[in-house]
Amino acid sequence: MSRFNPRNMAGGLGAALVIAGLSAVASLAQAQEAGAAKSWQQGIHRTDLVREDLGAADREVIQVRVDFDPGVTSPRHAHPGVEVAYVVSGIFEYQLEGRAPVTLKAGDSLYIPAGVAHVAKNVGQGNGSELASYIVKKGEPLLILKE
Repeated sequence: MSRFNPRNMAGGLGAALVIAGLSAVASLAQAQEAGAAKSWQQGIHRTDLVREDLGAADREVIQVRVDFDPGVTSPRHAHPGVEVAYVVSGIFEYQLEGRAPVTLKAGDSLYIPAGVAHVAKNVGQGNGSELASYIVKKGEPLLILKE
């Protein structure tokens, strides 16, 4: 036979609330760590579209679609030729070395000179995509990571 004891019930309820609160904080911390741990290698997806010889001595054109998960930033990098970035969807912030950051939305484009270090960050709420067109030297790596 059980008895109703308000004092014991209040103590048990208080303990349950403390445990639930700690559990929620731990879950939030784990979720934040998981989000922070998501690297650009996991959050950027590249689809090669075109790679063709330009007919010029040592140049080729490469076009890729680059999809960014929300909040993901590319590493600081440069290319061995020019890049024209066209925002297909979303909102991006581009930071080119020596210039103020610029924010572009779908339909905007940006010219990035050869060898200029830069980063791109998806600052929108959802996924973002850019169409990157490069005119680069043949035989060189397309992307050069910069410190």
